[in-house]
Amino acid sequence: MLMPGTDRPTRWSSKLLFWFDEFVLDTARRELRAAAGPIAVEPQVFDLLTYLISNRDRVVSKDDILAAVWKGRLVSESALTTRINAARSAIGDTGEAQRLIKTLPRRGLRFVAMVREESEPTAASPDRPSIAVLPFTNMSGDPAQDYFADGMVEEIITALSRLRWLSVIARNSSFTYKGRSVDVKQVGRELGVRYVLEGSVRKAADRVRVTGQLIDARTGIHLWADRFDAMLEDIFDLQDRMTASVVGAISPRLGKAEIERARRKPTESLDAYDYFLRGMANVHRWTREDSDEALRNLRRAIDLDPEFAAAYGLAARCYSQRKACGWVTDRERETTEAERLARLAAEFGRDDAMALCLAGIVLGYVVGQLDDGNALIDRALALDPNLAWAWVFGSWIKIWLGDPEVALERATRAMALSPDDPEVLFFLQTATAYCHFLAGRYGDALSWAQTAVRQRPDVVISLLVAAASAALASEPDVALRIMTHLRQLAPQLRLPDLDELSPFGRADDRRRWKEAMREAGLPD
Repeated sequence: MLMPGTDRPTRWSSKLLFWFDEFVLDTARRELRAAAGPIAVEPQVFDLLTYLISNRDRVVSKDDILAAVWKGRLVSESALTTRINAARSAIGDTGEAQRLIKTLPRRGLRFVAMVREESEPTAASPDRPSIAVLPFTNMSGDPAQDYFADGMVEEIITALSRLRWLSVIARNSSFTYKGRSVDVKQVGRELGVRYVLEGSVRKAADRVRVTGQLIDARTGIHLWADRFDAMLEDIFDLQDRMTASVVGAISPRLGKAEIERARRKPTESLDAYDYFLRGMANVHRWTREDSDEALRNLRRAIDLDPEFAAAYGLAARCYSQRKACGWVTDRERETTEAERLARLAAEFGRDDAMALCLAGIVLGYVVGQLDDGNALIDRALALDPNLAWAWVFGSWIKIWLGDPEVALERATRAMALSPDDPEVLFFLQTATAYCHFLAGRYGDALSWAQTAVRQRPDVVISLLVAAASAALASEPDVALRIMTHLRQLAPQLRLPDLDELSPFGRADDRRRWKEAMREAGLPD
């Protein structure tokens, strides 16, 4: 390892994408981008930013900067200060705030923001799912409108690139097919991808329609197709909303296609990712036996790849599922193991939104460390604002923290991102019931809880809120019926168990919850 002050490899000269705050620094295209589009910066300012970000693990001196950016040429103090101020300004920082670029007196500068670094591939890795997003066809009949279609594709590529489990072909490679009629299987072979997303954009007057098709590049089979219509108001806001809709729709389809691929693969040929996918399929079945099998598959994945962050996170989530369903047999042992797995998921997945949100919900719900869980989920949302599960788990964390209105907003956002996933829907229906209960809207809470219970009638966490809401909504017969079913599933359940089962952070919420459950018929 090279120590500070020694010669270092010029990592910043390779083709990399640096994600930080609300920006992306693209070294291949020499472009700094924000949500509204590219930001104009002078070449030396771009090089200075790249050097600072690439060496963010240390303080860089003035001499380091002059050697790397100005190649050792003499530069006045004022010229250097001007470039540093310009770099800060380009990324929304100032010399007073020093939020991203910090000055350490008499030592130098350091880039202190959290950064996610990605190489920009020209061909996909064969051991991970991979996708190419082809240029969308401009159906408007006006070549001048190409910018809108191209912008949509760039936004989708950027959003998909935040999914750590997915390899996304760079824009420069996929745009070589612009204006060409190509066979999807040929694209798959040439770029080495399993999936291709293609589509079209049509603008007419004050409306826009985006269509998309997700295709298996090996077979040519369409896995998904849909269209999205919107009013053409703020063009950048529209692109963001359309991108969120497309990514939210295709992500679950990609996941299901990968699970099916792993299911068909011979056992002797399985790698860590295949075991991870099999474990994910087990988790989604929601049975005690599948929960046990999920842990076995995920432990095999971890044995093969000891730094597989998402595998640690999903294994930790198994214990969350066991708690929600009343399957826990040794609370102390399972809580300890859940925390160990969650901490490792967060450690190995610092820049992996899925691993972080899984770790966050487990630390909050299973371990009871709500603040730590909340911080991890907030970081996941910052890394990938289109990840529906991060919004789902973020809603639950806010419920336990006693902030039902924010929780409800997050649940609504998750539903918009993933409207067709029944598992997401179940979690959100239950979460919405808890939100209304905490807000004192017991009739609404009961209605949402009953909807969730009809979908999954054997999940304890949903039955609890249904019984409590019925009791406080003056529906004693309904409360009794739900409590009878709950006691059949969990005959040992008593009022003292509620603090562990429902980790409300506020004393008033815990008190009201116990009063409601006592009124519903849960014994002491």
